Amino acid sequence: MKCPRCVQRIHRAAASCPHCGFSIADADGRFGSEEVSLRCLTDSAGILRRGDRERVEAAMARISRRFPQIFVAVYTGALGEVANIRQFGFWLLNRSAFEDLPLDKPNEAGILLTIDPESKAAGMVFGYLLDPYLEESDTFECLSRAHAHWLEEHYADGVIKALFHLEGILCKRSRQARRDPEHFQRKVLPPAMMGDLVRRIRAGHRNVSTEEQAAEVLK
Repeated sequence: MKCPRCVQRIHRAAASCPHCGFSIADADGRFGSEEVSLRCLTDSAGILRRGDRERVEAAMARISRRFPQIFVAVYTGALGEVANIRQFGFWLLNRSAFEDLPLDKPNEAGILLTIDPESKAAGMVFGYLLDPYLEESDTFECLSRAHAHWLEEHYADGVIKALFHLEGILCKRSRQARRDPEHFQRKVLPPAMMGDLVRRIRAGHRNVSTEEQAAEVLK
């Protein structure tokens, strides 16, 4: 992964960035340390027009049906001048309790798309159970597919375009994992240390190892 602050590559299991010292405590200091109660689609910015919500939710649900081990969340909001969308997305995926998800689906298996229409910024982060299957270049591709739509303030069209491309990437990696499971198993990291991205597991989630969870994500 890349550090949300200095954007240098770091190990997922690092308690803090070895380059700039950034950790979840820094994000908590900026955005708060309390759990945030959200729905998977939270349009705090009010940018989705009538009928848009249903279209976006359908695109999100299609990914969840195809890959029931994971989930997609979308958050829109004005983050203010002090916010950095990479750091905010990192923090929100750590601290969110999604009301419309079952308890046995942890944030570690989530993909979060964040849009700030005021600063015209967007970001996509994912939990460490997706590490064997997604790269930051993949999320950049997804955002690139949406960029032209967002410039025209067609936010729902952009989100749907990004999610459609994401679904295609996940399908491709799923086929690759079936053909060469050992390659993907070697990419599974050890259990996250304190301060790692999306380290919180919701109460009631069964106790299984990171290796077991990650191996099941795209089967």
